[in-house]
Amino acid sequence: MTLFRNIVFAATLSGLIAGLLATVVHSFSTVPLILEAEIYETAAVHAQDGEAWAPANGVQRLASMALANLLTGIGFSLLLCSVFALRGCVMNWRRGMYWGLAGFAAFTVAPGLGLPPELPGIEAAPLLERQAWWLVTVAVTAGGLAMICLGSRKSFAIAGGALIVLPHIIGVPLPAEHVSLVPEHLVHDFIVTTFLVSLFFWLSLGMLSGWFYHRFAGNARGGFTMQSA
Repeated sequence: MTLFRNIVFAATLSGLIAGLLATVVHSFSTVPLILEAEIYETAAVHAQDGEAWAPANGVQRLASMALANLLTGIGFSLLLCSVFALRGCVMNWRRGMYWGLAGFAAFTVAPGLGLPPELPGIEAAPLLERQAWWLVTVAVTAGGLAMICLGSRKSFAIAGGALIVLPHIIGVPLPAEHVSLVPEHLVHDFIVTTFLVSLFFWLSLGMLSGWFYHRFAGNARGGFTMQSA
């Protein structure tokens, strides 16, 4: 129980700090782009039916974004710290950074190549289909990276690479018709900015998780231990 308690404590601290940092970065990077896109979306809706849609005020938007980032940070940090415990390796901020990069690759890069971040005013495929493809892509990418980085045989690396590309070979769900109410340059800026912010989030989360895990759970005994990576 001591190890479990320490893991939860380390993950909570890491997730809170990384989530707060991500909120600050989002507030002056992606949020202005979203607000600009909503102007185009609102104008189009007003032209169609005369009902303009107004976004929530600044405090509500900031609070909901902060809450989402904090919960996301804690959840992903729990995942990282659990893997640290299962691996049984000595952790520090530098090794945590590498795990953060792996998380960025699995949760942002791989699904983002097929389903890039979308602004308001862009027609998308049905939500259920996109969620299913995203989940499958994240799962097989994480498994493929594990086989490549942690496997001891060349065949593992080959199989891992095949897993990673499989969802992209199958193809992503697409809308029946591509409709965008926002300028192309705004779409491009949002995709690049979102990827960069996500990279910052995962790097900070990985380093914080590695450091806090070493600080609070590194000397605890429990779980099973494998040879250090």
